Parts: sequence; structure tokens; C-alpha cells
Amino acid sequence: MARRRTQADTPGAKGSAKGDASRTPVLPLRDLVHFPSVSATIHVAREPSVRAIRKALQGDQKVLVLSQRDMSVEEVGLADLYRVGTLSEVLQAMPMPDGSMRVAIRGIGRAEATEVYQNEGAFSADVDAWEEVEYIDLEVEAAMRMAVETYTAIVESNRAIPPETIQTVSLADFPGALADVIAHHLPLKPSEKQELLEIRDPARRLDGVLRFLKKEEQLLVLNSKIQEKVEKELGDAQREFYLREQLKAIQQELSESEESDEADEYRRKVEEAGLPADALKRAIREIDRLGRSPASSPEGQVQRNYLDLLVSLPWNELTLDSVDILEAEKVLDEQHFGLKPAKERILDLLAVHKLRRAPLGQVICFLGPPGVGKTSIAKSIADALGRRFVRIALGGVRDEAEVRGHRRTYVGAMPGRIIQGLQHCGSRNPVVLLDEIDKLAHDGQGDPVSALLEVLDAEQNSRFVDHYVEAPFDISQVIFIATANSLHRVPGPLLDRMEIIEFPTYTDEERVKIAEKYLIPRSIHDHGLDPSQLSFRSSAIAHIVRHYAPEAGVRHLDRLIATVCRKAARAIAEGQVLSMEVSPALLIQYLGRPPYDRNQDLSTGEIGTVSSLVVGDFGGAVMTVEVSLMPPASGTPTLKLTGNLGGVMRESAEAALTCVRASLPKLGITEPFCYDVHIHVPEGAIPKDGPSAGLSIALAILSAATNRPVRPRIAVTGEITLRGKVLGVGGVRDKLLAAFRANCREAIIPHENLIELEDIDPEVRNVLNVTAVKSFGDAIKAALEDPV
Repeated sequence: MARRRTQADTPGAKGSAKGDASRTPVLPLRDLVHFPSVSATIHVAREPSVRAIRKALQGDQKVLVLSQRDMSVEEVGLADLYRVGTLSEVLQAMPMPDGSMRVAIRGIGRAEATEVYQNEGAFSADVDAWEEVEYIDLEVEAAMRMAVETYTAIVESNRAIPPETIQTVSLADFPGALADVIAHHLPLKPSEKQELLEIRDPARRLDGVLRFLKKEEQLLVLNSKIQEKVEKELGDAQREFYLREQLKAIQQELSESEESDEADEYRRKVEEAGLPADALKRAIREIDRLGRSPASSPEGQVQRNYLDLLVSLPWNELTLDSVDILEAEKVLDEQHFGLKPAKERILDLLAVHKLRRAPLGQVICFLGPPGVGKTSIAKSIADALGRRFVRIALGGVRDEAEVRGHRRTYVGAMPGRIIQGLQHCGSRNPVVLLDEIDKLAHDGQGDPVSALLEVLDAEQNSRFVDHYVEAPFDISQVIFIATANSLHRVPGPLLDRMEIIEFPTYTDEERVKIAEKYLIPRSIHDHGLDPSQLSFRSSAIAHIVRHYAPEAGVRHLDRLIATVCRKAARAIAEGQVLSMEVSPALLIQYLGRPPYDRNQDLSTGEIGTVSSLVVGDFGGAVMTVEVSLMPPASGTPTLKLTGNLGGVMRESAEAALTCVRASLPKLGITEPFCYDVHIHVPEGAIPKDGPSAGLSIALAILSAATNRPVRPRIAVTGEITLRGKVLGVGGVRDKLLAAFRANCREAIIPHENLIELEDIDPEVRNVLNVTAVKSFGDAIKAALEDPV
């Protein structure tokens, strides 16, 4: 009984619609023909081919593989390409040091280029994918069996064809796929393979392959007879001469020469690279295996990729450190405003490094909200040391192999990000920035934190082993710097290996100076202007800072300044004005109305409402805590919490309620506290958690229970205990800056944090009246007014 397979049984693609955006990139091949159902690795060196691969990677990874009519043509044109080829998927593309690529592709189906276009040296085409209907009857099944048997006999006689291809051929279920796989491995001329590729009917294509198989079988028999005859007639010397002449003829036919022997070339590169003993042993073993592998075998391509990586790694490349402490201090002051504690610690690090002439082994972690200069100051450290700089983004990394590499047994294996970064910079002792180390993720594939523990441990990283390299690589000379927005998401073992340097939130005055000194001159230059054409009034800069960008860092401020520069550049380019001075009035025209109202009072003296100071990944903030009391609906008082509160904050609310109920008799209130308590924190779409709001919640509950209004323009932070003690909290400086930006005039903080007021900027201390409290009773006196 006949079996049929339609196009739906195999992956494919329909013809692309007209238009540049829908055209398929064309990959021209000079010396081979690619077939459907076949995966191959090719070396792409010509510019049109490289551009086609890059365009495919930017889109749906599809590319139309077309062969050249004349293999000797170097500068290929439209007329040099066949119109029938293979629609393929780009599985992997690895850039090589010389600008070429090693590309792994998989054939999807036959396709015809109905129209081919050439633009800027690259080819693209409108593609008509051929729908192939495969069928099997008794005659076709007999032909398939004969093809497999003949191919097996040829492989056993021809050492140039890998023996493992026999299993691949025997697994083909349909005549078309069987014909394609055999045609791919047979040593046919490109024109003969193209002839087979253009046959649409699978049965006819299998018949064509059978003709070539019979021809190849006859050639092998004839070659065997000639070989036996020659061996009988020639002596040892003549036989050796004949074999060498035969080898030269074969090499000339394949456009190769003895001087370009691949294995010898890799041996030369390995000797020049100066690999250590372990890596050298592995490299020699892979070169020997490569010399025994057929040029077109997939295993050979894996070996080439591995050897290319080994010889390109900086095993012995070290940059000389040139540490001038005074010059480094000058550079840090010129490139970064403020950040005095962080600069002092960095200069201490450079001084120790200069005296020891080697890294101390400590890993520094820059902690602070986004936009405060963590990454840029790490780059400045590399400049001060005269070292190269590598940034490795860890945000979202969830696989251990991203750090330690994949084992070469996997398809598409690659080295880890550490080895890739060292290969890219070409140095064994760069400054490596591990960006966003608090954003690491976990899943079943592996734990990246465990891999980083080895990387950051000075006792282990002198023999760091990447799974792909499989040889120890010394990274002990690398200076690692990490960045994080929040410590509570940094895993404990990693945190134990790092020294934390905090990058505080900028004050408004600091951000105004940063805008004047750095952001505005850079943005004016980037937009093609000069200071004579565009300038900003000091009042305009302050207006942007206070009303448009009340943030911890300067990223949003930089974007707003760029927006103003774009508007001004357009006005000057259109000839509306010759020069412009930006004033506060002009900002409304360019930036719209301010999204933030600096003059609003988050605490207006309401009953049951308290402004609470919190700190998160983006610096300090002020949130409102609202409490409403109602008679119990079911006879039993309940506590209801809303506003997307986390587990810690919910427990703080329960502790605050217990503290308030215990404090009522001390305040002269003898009536039982029997109410349903509803605590709400607005902006419910934003998750909120932490113990800092415990004191705020307790004051809000007491205010609602006693009808005592909260003092206006006051903000509160602190953790509350069941017995009314107020415990210290973190991030006080950022919280007080948030209260200052929110136009508060009073703040209540725990007494344990009183010493931190020395770090508060004078601008904030002169405006905020800060009260430090030890107990809930102290907070009541400072925050609540007399009953209404």
C-alpha cells in the first residue's frame, strides 16, 4: 500500500510577499550545493555572503542558498547565480577574527528565486517555496532499497566519505529526502548536484541519484583495477612518485595546495599562541583528529571552532599597569561629580594595587540606584590603570553555562561569557564589570550563582575551567567590579565575597551641576550644535530637575535635555532662529506640562493618613499609608490589607495594630478597641515590602482611633515592635532626600539612625526638621496633633 507525505510533514516556508521588508536574504555559495533535510557548517568569507547571514539573523533567520554557475568567479553578480536553491535556517553564526563567519545552516525545502535583487553588495530575492509531495509504492521502495545498498558499498570502498553517513542514509523514510542526503555526501561536481536539486519529483530525483551511484560504483571498481595494475608494475620509488603526483592532481582539482594544509596551519598557530601545557595537549589532540576527519564532516567543523578559540585566547597577553594616584584622582573628579566616598575608596584600591603590583583579590560591588554613575566610574578605573574594559551583563542570566560555557557535546556549544569577554578584549588582566549582579535568575538548567562563586574566589580562579575550553585559564589577574541596585536580591554567598561601596542618591543641587558640567555640553555636541547656538539658563536647568525629573540618578534628566536639544536643532535647521536660549517658559512648549507637582503636600494634616519614607531599587520615595476604622461587620474585628503589600509589610501592619491596642490605655482611652481595620497603600500596581513602614502604619491607626490629625508636611520611617520600640532602618539618606523632593518639612526617623544625619547634605538639613525617636510614645508626640 502506498504511503504519501505532503509539505505539511516537513518544515517549510511560503513565498515572500513583495517589498524590501519581506524579501529573503540570498547566500551565494561558490564551491558547493546545499540540499534540504541536510545540516551543514560552511565558512562564509565574501562580503555579500556575510551581509546575507547578518540580515537573516536580524529577521526570521531564513536565507535562500543559491549556488554559482561558474565556480571561478570571485565577484558574483545576478547573472552568476542559479535561480533554484534551498530555503534554509541559520542555526548558529560565529564571527572569526579575520571578519569571516562559521555558519551552521539547516535546509528546509526547495525554493525558486522569482526575482533577485542586489543592493549595496548584498543579494535578496522574492521566494517561491516548492511544495513537495512524497509518496512510496512498491517500485519506489525497491529503488530506495537499492540506493541504500549501493551507497553502503561505495562508502565501504571510498574512504573520503564518512562511514557514519550510512546510518543517516538508512534512516531516510521518503525517496526525496533519501536522494537529498545521498547527493549531499556523494563526491559529485557542483553542476551535477545542482541538476539533482532542480528535480521536483522525488521519485525522478531518486532515479537520478541511482544513476550517479552506479557511475561512482563503476569508477571505484575501475580505480581499484588500475591501482592493482600500477602497484604490480611500479617499484617502491616509482610508486611513491606516482602517489605524490596523484595527490597534487587531486589538490589542484580542488583548488588546494600542500602549503595550505589545514592541520599544519593550526599547528603553526598553536606554536605561536604559546598555550600552557594542559591547553597545548588538548590542541594537539584536536589537530590530529582534524587531520583524520573529512573536510566536510560536521565533527571537523566543531574541531575548527574549538581550535580557533584556543589560539585566539590571550593566554599570555597582559597589559602593563600605569598607576598615577594624583592623575587618577584628577580624572575621577573631571569625569564624575560628587561621589566623594566612592572616589576615596577607589583611590585607596589603586594605591594598594600600585604598591602590591597585583590585584588584592577583593571584589568591589557598586551599590546604588540607576543612573548614578556606577558603570561609568568602573570604566574610569580601567582607564586609570591603563587596562582594557569588559562589561558582562548578568541581568536575566539563568543558565550556569552562560558563565561557565557549554560542553562541546552539545549542538551549538559556545564558551561562557567570562571567556568570551577575555577573547574579545585580547588581555588576561582587564577590568571586568559584572553588571546587575542582583538580577541573576535561577531555573532547572543550572545555578549561575554557583558558577560565579568560582569566578570571584581568589583562591580558585587562577585555574578557572570553562566547560567549552576544558583547560584551566588563569583569571586571577582580572579586577572584577560588580554593580547592583538592591542588596536584598544579591545571593548571600556572592555578597560574602564582595565589598560594598554605596553610590548615594544625587541631590537636586548636584544634578543641576551635573547637567551644567556634563550632560548639556555632551548633548549639544551630539546633536550637531555648538554653545553659540544653544544655551540653557540656570533657572531652566533647575526647573527640569525639580519639576520634570525628580529621580535618584540622571538618566531621565539626560533624556529630557536631549529632547530639548532635538527641538532646538530642528528650529535652527528650519531657519526659524539662528540661536536659542532655553528658559523655563520654553520648557512647557518642548517638554509639555510637568508630570510631577513639587508643591503638593503628601501629608496635609488628615486623620488616619501618614506619609511613609521607603527606599527601593530606584532610590528613596514617599508613599501614603491610609487607615479606615469601621464597626465590625461580623461581630469579630478583622484586619484588611490592600495595596499589593509583601509578606514583611503585612507582618509589620499586624505588629503595628497590636502595638496601638496596647498603647491605648496609656493614652487614657479605656474603651475597647473593637473595629474592622482597613490599611491601604495607594498605587496598588507597584509591589511594596519591607519593615520601614511599621511606625507609619501604627501612627495612622492611632490617628484614626483617636481622631488626632497628623501634622502636615511630615514624613515617617522606622520599624515598630509589639512593645512600642522603634528600630533602625536602612537607606535613611535616600529617604530624607525623597522627603525633601516631596516638599516635606519634618521627618521622623529612629534614634539608631541619628548618626547618619552627618551624611545628609546641608541643602536638605537646612530645610528638613528631623526628629529621632526611640519609642512609639515619642513618635506620637512628634507626629500627632491634639484631637479634633
